[in-house]
Amino acid sequence: MRLLYRVPWLLLHIVVGTPFAVFFQYAGRALTVRGRRFSEVTLVWWSAMMCRIFGLERSVRGTLADGPLLVAANHIAWIDVPLLLSLGSMGFVAKAEISGWPIVGWIARVGESVFHQRGSHDSASGVQAAMIERLLSGGRVVVFPEGGILPGAGIKRFHARLLGPAIETGTGVQPVMVRYSRQGSVYEDITFRPGEHFLANFLRLLVQPRCLAEIHLLPVLGAAGRQRRQLAAEAEAAVRAAFESVLSRG
Repeated sequence: MRLLYRVPWLLLHIVVGTPFAVFFQYAGRALTVRGRRFSEVTLVWWSAMMCRIFGLERSVRGTLADGPLLVAANHIAWIDVPLLLSLGSMGFVAKAEISGWPIVGWIARVGESVFHQRGSHDSASGVQAAMIERLLSGGRVVVFPEGGILPGAGIKRFHARLLGPAIETGTGVQPVMVRYSRQGSVYEDITFRPGEHFLANFLRLLVQPRCLAEIHLLPVLGAAGRQRRQLAAEAEAAVRAAFESVLSRG
């Protein structure tokens, strides 16, 4: 039954909402609404609507910090991207193949994401340089320090390498916890199943029952003068504690 309204809703959003959002990513940069660029307002609206279409009821705790910021979040599913973009404009550090994914690839490109080729030293150096440039220009950059969507439940170890640009530029790091739940229990089936490709997961989530998507925006960690491993461990501990906390009821 959910297909009867979600598919037309998705198609309408793609055909009408997407061109609207794309246009204002460029035309709306000089316009402001309550202190926010209209380009950001339209991107936030577009992303929030995507969350609704896929049955996500958002619950947000805390506040996304202003100014240049490195966001360090756990990673559960591709839908984490529009979920986080529903809070504000930010660029992601993402694997290169995501650029070619339907819809999600567009979201990532519009958000001025930095794409990297795994295993390439030149790509890794370019990513670091792009992140530093973005932070120095006052932007937000999102990294998933776990290293991607990994099998198994719970928070994985945060790798320290991607936090280096925050230390080099003296930019704060905001740990962010993402968690999905349904009927009072953590909902793990939102992630990729073994062997499941993107399109199959996309369609499966499109027909899923509604679930709660929790975002905990945790206190910003100072990065200047810190060691990468120490900073990564502190961010991981904050996200893990939030993930293991009592489930929100929405």
